[in-house]
Amino acid sequence: MLTDVKIVGVRLYYLPVKTRMPLKFGAEVLTSVTCARVALRLADARGNSSEGWGETPLSVQWVWPGNIPYEQRHNALKDFCNHLAAAWMDFPLSGDPILIGSDFQREVLLPLHSRASSGLPWLAALVCSSPFDLALHDAFGQLVRRPIYETYTPEFMAGDLSAFLEPAPNAETSFSSRYPSHWLAERPVPKLRAWHLVGGLDPLDASEMTGNEPADGFPVTLPDWIQRDGLKCLKIKLRGNDSDWDYRRLVRVGEIASTHAVEWLSADFNCTVLDPAYVIDILDHLATDQRSIWDQILYVEQPFPYELEKHPIDVHAVAARKPLFLDESAHDWKMIRLGRQLGWSGVALKTCKTQTGAILSACWAKAHGLSLMVQDLTNPMLAQIPHALLAARVGTIAGVETNATQFYPLASEPEQKVHPGLYRRREGNIDLSSIGGPGFGYRIGEIKRQLPQPAVVLEA
Repeated sequence: MLTDVKIVGVRLYYLPVKTRMPLKFGAEVLTSVTCARVALRLADARGNSSEGWGETPLSVQWVWPGNIPYEQRHNALKDFCNHLAAAWMDFPLSGDPILIGSDFQREVLLPLHSRASSGLPWLAALVCSSPFDLALHDAFGQLVRRPIYETYTPEFMAGDLSAFLEPAPNAETSFSSRYPSHWLAERPVPKLRAWHLVGGLDPLDASEMTGNEPADGFPVTLPDWIQRDGLKCLKIKLRGNDSDWDYRRLVRVGEIASTHAVEWLSADFNCTVLDPAYVIDILDHLATDQRSIWDQILYVEQPFPYELEKHPIDVHAVAARKPLFLDESAHDWKMIRLGRQLGWSGVALKTCKTQTGAILSACWAKAHGLSLMVQDLTNPMLAQIPHALLAARVGTIAGVETNATQFYPLASEPEQKVHPGLYRRREGNIDLSSIGGPGFGYRIGEIKRQLPQPAVVLEA
């Protein structure tokens, strides 16, 4: 346990990435993203030290939708990350990474967020904290020389999950004498089914091309992607405020899927729906008129607004038709508990809400019989590795969403040389077999990436 360890160094980098194709989030379009990369150095009283790494895309349109100018939101996210670097440097460590991560969120992140004058949403605060939290977990694994998922056990944790989680009322489960390893796979599966994102602006075939598409050797239309990567799972981005367009989009993608032997579809309504009847009408229409497409829909992803407490919509009628997964609202296990009361049947986890939060949320959800998915934040570079490992350990309903190869495939070239199966989908899968060693198994010393000058450098 990290009882005698302190943080002796923090470096924060910003890596800009441009998309090759635009990606629509709700009412906004993403054409570039800044990835925050953190190196965190630990030292113990015996003279041992380690360095851990974490990375998360600061996806402005996803974490902070609204009418505030993009650059204003973008700069506010980076400013908050800069403050967090100093906060982590000063934070006294006691316990294991999950205990430290939980304590930091409660004792530091919450007060910093409440004092933020920019109107920064809580989801954005979690995303900004995520690369630091990931780096802590990686550094701990490096220090004890074990893969990080092998440390979520009684041997390395200061206490059981009852210190963090409470069962739902009348639930026949307990967190006493239970550790994350109880609900996680002992070993990661070597391959995962890859979910491809069909964005709202993506051309489905040549007739929808505008002539502005990149000629960079990568596919553009959906059939070309399916054929190149052997895709079997398609996630369909919808509008959520135009039922005719959404229905037609589902049918058109479903027709292409059936032609190319795709196995599963999911529907993502972009958190813009306010009335369950909107989703119910579309699903019922499919069930009546397009039964084969209905049968292929494995689950529906978060149609409703982010904040469950402000929008406590009863969704039992939707979940009775298809599994309904929280995504943006699943900030932590308490929000998942509220979602379960409202009728949600599954949870889409993301490492960008911190590794600590993802592990605790996974344990709470599995203890209460909720299904799991692991959803992408279009994670390139290092961000892809913890993302894929989470899916390989928690046991998802089917594979993992992975779409960085669609929107900025060249961004991950140095990482791809070390982990070729993670950044290129083959036969409908990604391959995790190259991940190995302590922490997250990045094999960071083999990745020849030229980093920019750090935005923040702090040393003890």
